[in-house]
Amino acid sequence: MLTYYLELALRAMRSHRGLTVLMLLSIAMGVAACMTTLTVFHVMSGDPIPHKSSRLFNVQLDAESKRDWKPGDEPELQLTRFDAEQLLRAKRAVHQVIMTGSFIAVDPAGSGDAAQPPFFTGGRWTTADFFAMFDAPFRYGNGWSAADDTSEARVAVISTELNDKLFGGQDSRGKTVRLRDKDFTVVGVLKPFRPAPHYYDLTLGAYAKAADVYIPLSTSLSLRFGAAGNMSCWGRTDGVDPRSPNAPCAWLQYWVQLDTPQQVADYKTYLTQYSDQQREAGRFERPSNPKLSGVNEWLAIRKVVPSDIKLQVLLAFGFLAVCLTNTVGLLLAKCLRRSGEIGVRRALGAPRRQIFLQFLVEAGTLGLVGGLLGLALTWVGLWVVRQNPSDYAQLAQLDWQMLATTLGVSLAASLLAGLLPAWRACQITPAIQLKTQ
Repeated sequence: MLTYYLELALRAMRSHRGLTVLMLLSIAMGVAACMTTLTVFHVMSGDPIPHKSSRLFNVQLDAESKRDWKPGDEPELQLTRFDAEQLLRAKRAVHQVIMTGSFIAVDPAGSGDAAQPPFFTGGRWTTADFFAMFDAPFRYGNGWSAADDTSEARVAVISTELNDKLFGGQDSRGKTVRLRDKDFTVVGVLKPFRPAPHYYDLTLGAYAKAADVYIPLSTSLSLRFGAAGNMSCWGRTDGVDPRSPNAPCAWLQYWVQLDTPQQVADYKTYLTQYSDQQREAGRFERPSNPKLSGVNEWLAIRKVVPSDIKLQVLLAFGFLAVCLTNTVGLLLAKCLRRSGEIGVRRALGAPRRQIFLQFLVEAGTLGLVGGLLGLALTWVGLWVVRQNPSDYAQLAQLDWQMLATTLGVSLAASLLAGLLPAWRACQITPAIQLKTQ
């Protein structure tokens, strides 16, 4: 019976081409506007590491002076070098990482390719646990060890993109990459890796591209490679290097991995005790107020998702509702034009539920065809978004999840639009229609 109704639906679509085109365009435009905006929202607000986000925590300590302080103020977003190194040495978490971002000059001549001119690229100065904590995938090799951190080893992990540029995509382990005028040995090459949002360091942009080169933080400090991102200083800093161990400046991100609620509670207690000790030593002035923020909580604190994108999603769904309203009107008009056909079917014994099912199948068929057209328009819409120079624009891709959602929304919208016309078709009186034939 379903096959028969599909055949009737296709025949009806061909026999009323004008109405069919209008309905398909209405559904397709509504779905495309809705799914283009929803895909951008999905990219900007998605969980960047869903299988692990509940176990990763950003650490905040209130190390600032008490000047202008008010109870309930948010702690400093980053840590001082002194505090970060103290927490790292304590090793109270499953994994712990200190890091900062930077930009560094790469000299291809040091990699055996004198034909390329030097260029700048993004760097990340971090500690050994970075790759395990954030599940950075390796194509070749692996990261460095904690011993390399301690010895200020000149080792590097590079991205696939940089590996392709310098070494033609080959296994470059053991080869040399020159950063500024210093040579580093490549120990690992990452697969494509770009978390979105860029949750572990929002100071360089919430949707910034991941770094192309990673080296030990201790090595970068000894070579004075510098850093990029936010820095907050307080107290007297005249003549003091803000990145020295005792400088009153917060500029390092600190993340920990804690796998159980008990580990979270224990680590929070440890941070409170650490803050109390630092206050007794005269370093901290404010009451102890450490914070552990999970990935999604951290993104909310930093207000990563702009409020206007949420409004755009609501407006897109509103436009879809308008398109559905138009589709309902067109389906009703089509239904009334077929009153004679419906009356004959009823007189021949077709029950109301079969008439209802017939028109619902017709609406669903329109939805599927309209969804495919809407999918094509969605691809066009996302292509337009990708022409935007914003960091997030290149991430606006239609993945399988959003592809299925597009077709699902189209089908659900068309079935919803078809309910009223299908119900109206059931109410047609056979006797009156037969009399008019």
